[in-house]
Amino acid sequence: MKTLYLMRHGQTEFNVQKIVQGQCDSPLTTAGKDQAREAALKLVQCGVCPDRIAASPLGRAYRTCVLVRDVLCESLDVAMPEVETCHDLEERNYGSFERGPMSEVPADVWNPGEELVPYGGEGSAALRARIVDAIRNLMAPDEVGTLLAVSHGSAVLQFYLAAERPCEPKPRCKLPNCCVLKFSYNESASTFTLLEVL
Repeated sequence: MKTLYLMRHGQTEFNVQKIVQGQCDSPLTTAGKDQAREAALKLVQCGVCPDRIAASPLGRAYRTCVLVRDVLCESLDVAMPEVETCHDLEERNYGSFERGPMSEVPADVWNPGEELVPYGGEGSAALRARIVDAIRNLMAPDEVGTLLAVSHGSAVLQFYLAAERPCEPKPRCKLPNCCVLKFSYNESASTFTLLEVL
């Protein structure tokens, strides 16, 4: 059984301003950087030493991942794999609503279903398939027993909703910045099971 630690990026300036980010980008705030370091310390306390580390190439996720890796390296005093980028870990495209106020999105920003497709956005079904396939591919090599991956709010939520969640019968509607979700991965059944949220 393999293990996945899947994180959302730290707080950004657009998060604070309630602006839709999607596949555009915004820098981490000071609080966002602190959140990344705090999440890393939780991983240290759990003895997490990933065999592979991957992040969305969007700056807010990549920067969060680098900060987490740096803390893990320093605290555990071990060599860590470099951060890889994976385009399929990117956030959904919100179409014409990108860079605009969240209040103008005519659907739930976190889980809009297919309602943004007519506006050039990515539907939830496509996003869910994309991120699940990406994680499976990242975990496929035999030498990867533990994967640490950093992605985005709506993307991580879709992965969470696709997984088995016996510890959370009532699904969450959104996920805070830098939350870490721990999953087991059954390769033979190709299924992910949520173990806990750190």
